[in-house]
Amino acid sequence: MKFGTKAIHAGVEPDPSTGAIMTPIFQTSTYVQTSPGQHKGYEYSRSQNPTRHALEKSLAALENGKHGLCFSSGLGAIDAVIKLFSPGDEIISTNDLYGGSYRIFTKIFEKYGLKFHFVPMHDTKAIEEKISDKTKMLWVETPTNPMMNIIDIEASSRLAKKHKLVLAVDNTFSTPYLQNPLDLGADIVMHSVTKYIGGHSDVVMGALVVNDDSLQERLAFIQNSCGAVPGPQDCFLVLRGIKTLHIRMQRHSENGRKIAEYLNQHPKVGKVYWPGLPSHPNHEVAKKQMRDFGGMISFTLKGDKQEDAIKVLEKFKYFTLAESLGGVESLSGHPASMTHASIPKEDRDIAGLKDSLIRLSVGIEDAEDLIEDLKQAIG
Repeated sequence: MKFGTKAIHAGVEPDPSTGAIMTPIFQTSTYVQTSPGQHKGYEYSRSQNPTRHALEKSLAALENGKHGLCFSSGLGAIDAVIKLFSPGDEIISTNDLYGGSYRIFTKIFEKYGLKFHFVPMHDTKAIEEKISDKTKMLWVETPTNPMMNIIDIEASSRLAKKHKLVLAVDNTFSTPYLQNPLDLGADIVMHSVTKYIGGHSDVVMGALVVNDDSLQERLAFIQNSCGAVPGPQDCFLVLRGIKTLHIRMQRHSENGRKIAEYLNQHPKVGKVYWPGLPSHPNHEVAKKQMRDFGGMISFTLKGDKQEDAIKVLEKFKYFTLAESLGGVESLSGHPASMTHASIPKEDRDIAGLKDSLIRLSVGIEDAEDLIEDLKQAIG
């Protein structure tokens, strides 16, 4: 089954009781039992819900995985993964990481005895140098947020297997349309469903997809025990969003290319970070593991002054200044003061995340209008 057909049909079946083509919103907290412990597969909606079940099957199919699990947010999904580990365990991740991931790693889980190392994971040697007998997982984000660094998933998988580590990949920026980490050797794929998969800036949700049965059982136990699950209304909205995921990602990628090429030749722009540019670091790796390069772009202005970046952000008309990304509308952000403010400045500087950096989530509007917006804002 091709991806577009999967997006519309996989995991979703007409309602057997009515024939409704769309999965119903099962807005219920509990289910009737004919006798204690005898039910139709559903007993309490924290544990199971038919709308969520349909979404989990759909997400698993999109990632060529066996099991899907949905959570109340992307961070809720990350929280469940980290709870697989014990005090004294160590986890290696990238030094260019989403600020929320960095915050939950360092401000929440380090208090409970876990240790995190942040290295430039686009260099496989830097990963292996940090691996010890206490290392239990590699947490990969590719492309990274916001520097768009490309991490080789297959090379990371070889390292993980060599040292018997779990490999988890945050696939939020790429979506299953552009990249399938399980096919490249990952054990866990994480999505902030809030972003491209939902696609309409109206849902907050996270998801995990795995192939291993025992890993699924452990994560499902955490999901049920800790209770960070999404409601059926949100699951319904994401199921609807998935049906156009392939079309939206095509347009995001097309617009992303046009915007990146425009910025790359602009006399006032310093550096442009987009994996589809031949000059982008690890571009060849991106070509190998991605089908296209998406709509996330970061750039700096010449002079690297934060005040100049702020002026541009304030002038935008279509690139709305807001947190988040991945919606049909274009968004802009200032990572140093918004999405990545929780990362210490010295660590941001090491990763190359300058105070002048602007991040764009290129939407599916007409590219000509977006370019005109950039033109008037940058000058």
